[in-house]
Amino acid sequence: MNTDQLKGQWRQLAGAAKAQWGRLTDDELLQVEGNAERLVGLVQERYGYAKERAQDEVDRFLLRHSTLDDTRV
Repeated sequence: MNTDQLKGQWRQLAGAAKAQWGRLTDDELLQVEGNAERLVGLVQERYGYAKERAQDEVDRFLLRHSTLDDTRV
């Protein structure tokens, strides 16, 4: 999922992100505004993960949702 796609679909993805990372608040997720780096930072901060782990989790999340989106007709 590229940056433009992420920004365009963020409102829909924010719910899925909340389900995956329940420690993130709705306000924080709205502030992400489709910026993957902001999401990585929030996951890192809230869960105490190293940056690499947070990046890996966000990458897998985006890949999973990109794959699901690409299979819809």
